[in-house]
Amino acid sequence: MAITALAVVSVATAVIGFYGLRISRTTGDFYVASRTVRPWWNASAIGGEYLSAASFLGVAGLILLSGTDALWFPVGYTAGYLMLLLFVAAPLRRSGAYTIPDFTEARLDSRAVRKVTSLVVVLVGWLYIVPQLQGAALTIRITTGLPSWVGSVAVVVVVCLTVVAGGMRSITFVQAFQYWLKLTALAVPVLFIVFMLAGSGTPELSPPAVNPTGAPPAGLYQGVSLMVALLFGTLGLPHVLVRFYTNPDGQSARRTTLIVLGLLSVFYLFPTACGLVARMFAPDLARSGQADAVVLLLPGKLVGGTAGELLSALVVAGAFAAFLSTTSGLVVSLAGVISQDVLGAGVNGFRLAAVVSAVVPLGFAFLTDSFTLAGSVGLVFAFTASTVCPVLLLGIWWRGLTDAGAIAGMVTGGLLCGGAMITSAVAGAGNTPGWLAQPAAWSVPAAFAVMVVVSLATAGRVPQTMARVMTRLHTPERPLATER
Repeated sequence: MAITALAVVSVATAVIGFYGLRISRTTGDFYVASRTVRPWWNASAIGGEYLSAASFLGVAGLILLSGTDALWFPVGYTAGYLMLLLFVAAPLRRSGAYTIPDFTEARLDSRAVRKVTSLVVVLVGWLYIVPQLQGAALTIRITTGLPSWVGSVAVVVVVCLTVVAGGMRSITFVQAFQYWLKLTALAVPVLFIVFMLAGSGTPELSPPAVNPTGAPPAGLYQGVSLMVALLFGTLGLPHVLVRFYTNPDGQSARRTTLIVLGLLSVFYLFPTACGLVARMFAPDLARSGQADAVVLLLPGKLVGGTAGELLSALVVAGAFAAFLSTTSGLVVSLAGVISQDVLGAGVNGFRLAAVVSAVVPLGFAFLTDSFTLAGSVGLVFAFTASTVCPVLLLGIWWRGLTDAGAIAGMVTGGLLCGGAMITSAVAGAGNTPGWLAQPAAWSVPAAFAVMVVVSLATAGRVPQTMARVMTRLHTPERPLATER
């Protein structure tokens, strides 16, 4: 049943993607769907690509391991979109750019800033794709018994087919479908299990869950640092930001963000409930080191029989949709950057860049071992919050930003956060101090501070085009005015 579910999701994704090929003709179609995606479609697509392996599998696993400490993840993932709504969505859409490097070059009138931003965006995208491929490997191994590499390769092949076929317009339909599939795949099993437990009287609770890592509960610093990473990291995710370029206007971008907040809030109820149910009734999954697979294993463990197998197959379909949709969004955003900066803008350059964007992280996924999915993605958020986020926020809201300040801030944040990530990986989870394991609380302020100080010291480098660009960013356009 699990293999059938994987096949159905893959075929449905390919069919919907090839449908997009019929209406994808121009470069604008491939990069930003010609800026014609309406709020409900775009919000569903954003929900599809944002709810990754960390959301579908990792959140429930962390709640099983850590209890209430892990609730910061769904709260932070959702609240990050409130930051997007308040500070980024509409101005970024009004910029008229195709990619984040397009925006930074236009705002700061600097090719050097563009090159550094491009490098950071590509690095962030690859770091984010690796956990998706590792989640696919875990799902395949747990549910089908096939080798782990089959899951990773299957995701890359399906994503390459859909992205190469129709670009942004194609995956918009795919990701919107996959959001609703993921929601159904989690909601139905969780509600079935809850009603079954309620109908059986007062079930006997299992002994308390035990964290197999032996790590102590998260303290105040870890909680604050995690929230900084999730709130500010959301503002710099390239695959999320590129979707706002597809809205017709700034008003549509704001409306899209509001709808996304609602869709995410509904979705995160279910992995949270799944983790709590597992913590009460199946804590042995934590002791056996299978926390990340709790969503996949819980229906078979608590329901059993044919019903349990059917529910498990539905969960597998939703999990695979999560890996496909997030990877698709990341590949599109990276292909836009790589094709413009390396291969030359155009449809053929975009297609070649899409293949490169998917294959490179596949190699990293083969070379690295997976660890707690939500935790690994949290570190990617910290890196994004320390690099892309400062240049976006200051570029949109501060007239004094200079190219030298932007480069200095991104390099500082990247080196500090990246160094902490590497040190933590080498030392191991049990041997890493909290301030290194969660670096966002100090790496993000450091990046902002360096960006501001260097900009003030190089005030003469403020571009002459600054006033015109800032006026464009903050002047509301007529509602639903389509820009070509």
